[in-house]
Amino acid sequence: MGFTLPNLSYFGISGNRFTGTIPFSVSNMSNLAFLFIDGNKLIGKVPTFENLHDLRHIDISGNSLGSGNANDLSFISSLRNASGLQELGLSNNNFGGVLPDSFGNLSTKLVGLSVGNNQLFGSIPNWLSIFANFSYIDMSNNQFTGNIPHDIAKLAKIQRLDLSLNRFSGEIPSFLGNLSILTELRLDNNNFYGSIPSSLGKCQMLNALNISRNSLSGIIPPQVFGISSLALYLDLSHNQLTGSLPMEIGNMKNLGELIVAKNMLSGEIPSTLGSCVRLEKIYMEGNFFQGIIPSSLISLRGIQFLDVSCNNLSGQVPEYLGDFDLQYFNFSYNDFKGSLPTKGIFKNASAMSWIGNPKVCGGTPELQLPRCNFEQSKKITSTLTFKVIISMVSVILGLSLLLSFFVLYWYKKSKTVLSSYPQRKSNSKVSYQSLLQATDGFSSTNLIGMGGFGSVYKGILDDGTIIAVKVLNLSHRGATKSFKAECDALRNIRHRNLVKVLTACVGVDHQGNNFKALVYEFMANGNLEEWLHPNPKENRDDMVLKKLNLLQRLNIAIDVAGALEYLHRYCQTPLVHCDLKPSNVLLDSELVAHVSDFGLARFLPIATQKSSTNQTSSIVIRGSIGYTAPEYGMGSALSTYGDVYSFGMLLLEMFTGKKPTDDIFRDGFNLHNFVEVALPDRVAEIVDPILFQEIEEAQSLSGKKKSKLDE
Repeated sequence: MGFTLPNLSYFGISGNRFTGTIPFSVSNMSNLAFLFIDGNKLIGKVPTFENLHDLRHIDISGNSLGSGNANDLSFISSLRNASGLQELGLSNNNFGGVLPDSFGNLSTKLVGLSVGNNQLFGSIPNWLSIFANFSYIDMSNNQFTGNIPHDIAKLAKIQRLDLSLNRFSGEIPSFLGNLSILTELRLDNNNFYGSIPSSLGKCQMLNALNISRNSLSGIIPPQVFGISSLALYLDLSHNQLTGSLPMEIGNMKNLGELIVAKNMLSGEIPSTLGSCVRLEKIYMEGNFFQGIIPSSLISLRGIQFLDVSCNNLSGQVPEYLGDFDLQYFNFSYNDFKGSLPTKGIFKNASAMSWIGNPKVCGGTPELQLPRCNFEQSKKITSTLTFKVIISMVSVILGLSLLLSFFVLYWYKKSKTVLSSYPQRKSNSKVSYQSLLQATDGFSSTNLIGMGGFGSVYKGILDDGTIIAVKVLNLSHRGATKSFKAECDALRNIRHRNLVKVLTACVGVDHQGNNFKALVYEFMANGNLEEWLHPNPKENRDDMVLKKLNLLQRLNIAIDVAGALEYLHRYCQTPLVHCDLKPSNVLLDSELVAHVSDFGLARFLPIATQKSSTNQTSSIVIRGSIGYTAPEYGMGSALSTYGDVYSFGMLLLEMFTGKKPTDDIFRDGFNLHNFVEVALPDRVAEIVDPILFQEIEEAQSLSGKKKSKLDE
């Protein structure tokens, strides 16, 4: 290509599915100024750009370039003569090694460094200070180590600094406060220790601050709560912070999310929190807060998610919370007492958690709390909950497979309350143009899934809302019908374990073609299939490093069961999902499961729900091979039993690690037979080995032997 088009100045193929390597002949295009090949499936070594002196913009991100070796970035030295280079995109590849010193020879016109989501290591290089025009640095999701060097303070124009998901250590330096136009600072998921520097209060243009999941200690400086510009979120969770929440928190009137969970904070919830009138989410669980929920919180009319569980709070649950449009409220494991309200969220048991408060009473009949002249018995509640979960486990592999594990599960479950951090507020209306912009033109870099009727993209709206956009392929037969079915299904259902549709978009694209899309809340941890069967070729570090343990799998199973129970029993008209499988179970940031994809869902008359599966129907159920109930293939009528069969196959897959479509299942031998023949004496042969690895690692850490593993 380079030899036949030597005078080419602009070459762009972004967001396609091109494979192979970057041709070495590209070095012959001496007039090339713009090279955009991001968002493809290119592999191999990046060739030299030695003769391309006019290069200004290069973006090769979002491919699989490099091999994780030390010389992957050797091509950087060939760019030393490109004196006008302004943009160099390298993120989301397989580049390994350290950042070479040859970066220091590049044009000082560079506006940023983006090397996130690679396999790079080493420390932050000292040549960064050369680039005075840097406006952003993204080194996230690599294996960088060391401290944050003082040279960072020389980057006066820096607006976004993302060092998250690495192995940085040391104290958070106070000189970060000198970066006066910083709008986003992410230091989360590292090994920082010490206190939070009060100098961060000088960053008066910050919109988002995340220093969660480190080893920070000490009090929260009041100056941090003086950053009135913080509008997206403040995340200080999963540290070892002590003391109380400063009264200065009231200065953050534009704050959307406050996350201080899993620390050692104490004292009362400050009354000034009621001044943060734009708060939509508050996560304070896992601390030592005491006292009452202050009455000033009545001003937070837009609050949607509130978690104060696992603290020492007392008093009565405020009546005014029933007037809010809360979607999730967790006040479990405190010392609340008295009658619960009966309005709003208090009518929806599935969106609320109240266990661990033996003195609460009343409420709606659905909560099954004692009358207010009787004290609740913790023993009775625990017994009932135990029976429900035992029933669930028996569906999975039989009591003989999981009963021994269940004791461990219930013991830990009683001490741990998992909370979910759902995504930001929905938007009532979106246009094609706004979705196009949010997804970078529906770039393949943002493609997070593909189905029979369309593709799903990750997007970020102008207000910072992270969304998932399902774009229907209207040329596919049945896509329009699927769109209508999903709209009908999701219009009137609401459950914390069902994916939340934010809005829909119906219009035309820029070519005048019909356009239909559904906008959902974004699920940070992808789908269940990616966790059960990670693909090492995709370079997904989070999937390689994370594995689902027994407790997480049981929680996910219970979440999915809760969603099905709601669809089958508590909808005004029973709803059958028709396509339940791991790829349609999405996981949020706390691994709470959400059932998705209602394109094949059908409403079911109550009479039909109770009818025999021997009835026949001409309806074609387009489910997924391996999960669709066999009776559908023989013409049986649509029923909730079909979903139950799919759920059973999903459970077997979760606990064996085998797909029902694996190559071993052929000639009449299936996943069900695979489990059945192993019960009860050969359980260890069929259980996912990862679950036994978990036990071995736990025993190794505690100094115990593995002598009882077989037992």
